[in-house]
Amino acid sequence: MDFSPSPRAAELTEAVRAFVEAEIAPVERRLDARISEARRHGGGADLWRVPDEVRELQRKARAQGLWNLFLPAGHEGPYAERFGTRGGAGLTNLDYAPVAEATGWSSLAPYVFNCNAPDTGNAELLLRYGSPEQRDRWLDPLLDGRIRSAFAMTEPGVASSDATNMQLTAVVDGDDVVLDGRKWWTTGIGHPDCAVLIVMGLSAPDAPKHARHSMVLVPVDTPGVKVERMLDTMGFLDEPFGHGEVSFTDVRVPATHVIAGPGRAFELAQGRLGPGRVHHAMRMIGLAERALHLACERGLSRQAFGKPLADLGGNRERIAEARIAIDSARLLILHAAWKLDRYGAAPTEVSAIKVAAPNVAQQVIDFAMQLHGGAGLSSDFPLAGAWTAARAVRLADGPDEVHKGVVARAELGKHGARR
Repeated sequence: MDFSPSPRAAELTEAVRAFVEAEIAPVERRLDARISEARRHGGGADLWRVPDEVRELQRKARAQGLWNLFLPAGHEGPYAERFGTRGGAGLTNLDYAPVAEATGWSSLAPYVFNCNAPDTGNAELLLRYGSPEQRDRWLDPLLDGRIRSAFAMTEPGVASSDATNMQLTAVVDGDDVVLDGRKWWTTGIGHPDCAVLIVMGLSAPDAPKHARHSMVLVPVDTPGVKVERMLDTMGFLDEPFGHGEVSFTDVRVPATHVIAGPGRAFELAQGRLGPGRVHHAMRMIGLAERALHLACERGLSRQAFGKPLADLGGNRERIAEARIAIDSARLLILHAAWKLDRYGAAPTEVSAIKVAAPNVAQQVIDFAMQLHGGAGLSSDFPLAGAWTAARAVRLADGPDEVHKGVVARAELGKHGARR
């Protein structure tokens, strides 16, 4: 079992780290200050505009071959050569993992490299399951950075941790699919370039439980699609992407917009979520590394009671514990990525990292905030936003309890327990 990245992956990881430090970090600091000032004056439409300097960063990244790095090995086809990934070959999950960690250092970086969720997961769905027509219409512009997308699964009226509860209907009616219902926490819907949603809907209520739902491509400008409101996450709107509550009222799209055919939503979700959770988890490791970096800088540069903060109150032990936790979680994720590459599936390992990574990140960020005192709660530092992001990931793509249940079921199964 070898977790070493390939030479190409190591090269890309270093290139991404250098680009984040030299190009993205200065822009991110200016944008954070600008957004904070805009919020203090009521925000408005300006919060949802993509600044020209961000688009310029995207152009620079693409020119350096740091674009669409998430494209999975074996599924990239002509897309890597056409849309900027150097060498024309995708990366394995194990090779992409350190790249994802490097992008996790900055909240802006995944977008700059065209590797941000939910676009990566939506692109992988179209790569693996989309028809040629669907790929031409939506995948090509996604990989080219001309449009953005959103994923609509969670609903306000049901316990969405059990995806079989989803009640929005997506009924085939002749040559059309008709959608009715409401979704929320639809990530990416606030972006000005968001052009299409992938919507999970109930299409066959009498079918077996995991064959009742379909995934449908719905253009945002389809009549009957309405963004009811944007949702904040503990006060953060996550501009310019955002999370929205969206209603669908007699929304009609061609039946050809169903991905892979009716009733296959759960199959598609499993194909989408495995690699995506590796991406999420490794970005959490990058976020934790940044928090630890800030904690150590603060601990050595500030004094209280005649000593550096690092030498007070057991902080050295907490720094050591943070390093051990980060490195342990990273190894857990690399093992899951290795197993995905080797066997095509690793449900227990993927569930384990989905629990471990954001919890480690949240704990390390919390410690860093404590060392920063009141400043750690403000927008002067990235820690409050980072803590919120880590806390949100413990709910997104399935709450901790669901994933712990998967791990426990596998463990108890070794001792003869039935599902």
